[in-house]
Amino acid sequence: MVGFKATDVPPTATVKFLGAGTAACIADLITFPLDTAKVRLQIQGESKGPVQAMASTQYRGVLGTILTMVRTEGPRSLYNGLVAGLQRQMSFASVRIGLYDSVKQFYTKGSEHAGIGSRLLAGSTTGALAVAVAQPTDVVKVRFQAQARAGGGRRYQSTVDAYKTIAREEGFQGLWKGTSPNVARNAIVNCAELVTYDLIKDALLKANLMTDDLPCHFTSAFGAGFCTTVIASPVDVVKTRYMNSALGQYSSAGHCALTMLQKEGPQAFYKGFMPSFLRLGSWNVVMFVTYEQLKRALTAACTSREAPF
Repeated sequence: MVGFKATDVPPTATVKFLGAGTAACIADLITFPLDTAKVRLQIQGESKGPVQAMASTQYRGVLGTILTMVRTEGPRSLYNGLVAGLQRQMSFASVRIGLYDSVKQFYTKGSEHAGIGSRLLAGSTTGALAVAVAQPTDVVKVRFQAQARAGGGRRYQSTVDAYKTIAREEGFQGLWKGTSPNVARNAIVNCAELVTYDLIKDALLKANLMTDDLPCHFTSAFGAGFCTTVIASPVDVVKTRYMNSALGQYSSAGHCALTMLQKEGPQAFYKGFMPSFLRLGSWNVVMFVTYEQLKRALTAACTSREAPF
């Protein structure tokens, strides 16, 4: 695969915004079954909940979960919540990834030498802002992924029906359920993901180990995916459990975490770790490689349009 070459013209904020959303949607299309498997493994073991897999169904490992879902619910079940997932990525990734460089420059007052503190602050800021924009889409995505198609009626018939049902049954706040753990998760994920990618890429380039091209982007993205999974898994499990919980099952995200610790032990916070890593690792590779290429392609297209001769 031959990538687009870097241009002398830096990409604009609009190019980064659109490129990040598009790249994230492409990554989601490819890795969504792994995300669904992760959600099923994370909610397994709950004592109760409105949307669960069949009580008799036990998921074991990534491949086992995927095969069980295909056998009991059909292949389409792996893409439960895809529409909401794409809506989420287009609004969510555009903000948290597309605006990262701009916010980083704001905190460094335009300096090209950003320290680790400025990078972490920028990652936390855009991660939190993204949740404020995309929280309802995340709730609907998790609910869809958690519900089993076999052995009972489905709670939601479509994406639009899910938005309407949640708002009607749980009020407007139902669409914003789990905002606190999601803000915490995405601030952490964004810092781990973007800052790690940033640092690995900078280190590889400064040491002249690689050039700013596909192998460098691939290596940086894979490292970012692993670091993010290790750091973010506990809060990700709590977020998934809390979003999927029945009304009144948990009084808060903290109560959810405490209940998990008491009933299932510390290992519960790393349920679904392997699909999380497979998903985040592959998602990061696809997203960052695509994002870097889209930035260059869009920048080149804008430059050629402005200066056709």
